[in-house]
Amino acid sequence: MPTPPDTSKTLKLERYNNYLRKIHSTKLITASSKLLFRATLLIALILILFFTINYPPLSDTPHHVPPHHRLHHHSLLSTSLFSAGGGAAWEKQVRLSSTPRRTNGFSVLVTGAAGFVGSHCSLALKKRGDGVLGLDNFNNYYDPSLKRARQNLLSKHQVFIVKGDLNDGPLLTKLFDVVPFTHVLHLAAQAGVRYAMQNPQSYISSNIAGFVNLLEVAKAANPQPSIVWASSSSVYGLNTENPFSERDRTDQPASLYAATKKAGEEIAHTYNHIYGLSLTGLRFFTVYGPWGRPDMAYFFFTKDILQGKSIDIYKTHDQKEVARDFTYIDDVVKGCLGALDTAEKSTGSGEKKKGAAQLRVYNLGNTSPVPVGRLVSILEGLLSTKAKKHVITMPRNGDVPFTHANVTLAFKDFGYKPTTDLSTGLRKFVKWYISYYGIQSKTRKESQATGESG
Repeated sequence: MPTPPDTSKTLKLERYNNYLRKIHSTKLITASSKLLFRATLLIALILILFFTINYPPLSDTPHHVPPHHRLHHHSLLSTSLFSAGGGAAWEKQVRLSSTPRRTNGFSVLVTGAAGFVGSHCSLALKKRGDGVLGLDNFNNYYDPSLKRARQNLLSKHQVFIVKGDLNDGPLLTKLFDVVPFTHVLHLAAQAGVRYAMQNPQSYISSNIAGFVNLLEVAKAANPQPSIVWASSSSVYGLNTENPFSERDRTDQPASLYAATKKAGEEIAHTYNHIYGLSLTGLRFFTVYGPWGRPDMAYFFFTKDILQGKSIDIYKTHDQKEVARDFTYIDDVVKGCLGALDTAEKSTGSGEKKKGAAQLRVYNLGNTSPVPVGRLVSILEGLLSTKAKKHVITMPRNGDVPFTHANVTLAFKDFGYKPTTDLSTGLRKFVKWYISYYGIQSKTRKESQATGESG
């Protein structure tokens, strides 16, 4: 009978090989784990170094931005940390921009500085020697590139605009810590009557919550600044008196936008009464001019006429022409500066009210309502183009049939007197529009192309 083979040595060899494989596998896992840990640590250190150098935090206190607010504005992370900075170089820019050059000059925080009225006022203040610091969130309610272009214009005149939001409390506190502002010109707001029907929360967030946030920071500042802020002619709502006077009722707003501006006036009264803040509200009447807002009728009428598109002209339900008290931007700027120049000091510095503080509200209009049809006729002449007009009944979407400003009070208190008629103002606007959008250069290129082909 054959003898079975001796397998003891083979079994021992297999066990030894298995042992070696286990050891090798364990070493590989350990080495891989160490490599992954080191790589993760290196990436984390790089990210920490990157954000520390480029975006130092403004505050250790977290700030909550409501979800609805995030729909239209950057979050606290992007506004405070990414855009505002907070380092020594940033603070130097803030101080330099807000330091006045003239004796007894103001140091003014202008909110909405990249906006239409805000950019014009910032430039006017800077040119006369006041210190100006801008604040703007550069939202996309209309073309942000236009806001950036205004920012570039202001930058050439040494006006620095901080990118940030009114609802960013730590940012506002930081600005007031760095600069003892003498005045605030508060022009930031969610504008537009019709847009409120699409996005109502943005109006509450900006026009009410944002305003309250600004007042909260201003009341705690030492010294407290004097505040001039933009209300609106829309607060007159369904008022039938003509012209509109500051004494007329304003308790029947016709739109959510108007309601938020009316709420702002009541909030201003509260902070004036309790905390001694000097507050002046300005009710603007249909401001127009160069660098204007694309959502305004004169602006998009110009665009549509040049592009050969039809334009809608509203008539009231009783077939009357809709009219507006169109007010040229230079006249409004004079009114804003007049209000700043006559604003008294707040009385609550040091968190203790020492007496009654100034509380005012004024109309800033042109005093001459013009039918929208007349506006279109002027544009047709300036553009040498016939408009394709579509006359329709005005929808019930918050608009009112006419506006007409009585400016007697503003004239009495700070000499406000509008001097620009609609034809003159629109001529200046069209000149800017054609230059800014390159209409003339396009026309020349088309003419040259036609000549070359012929």
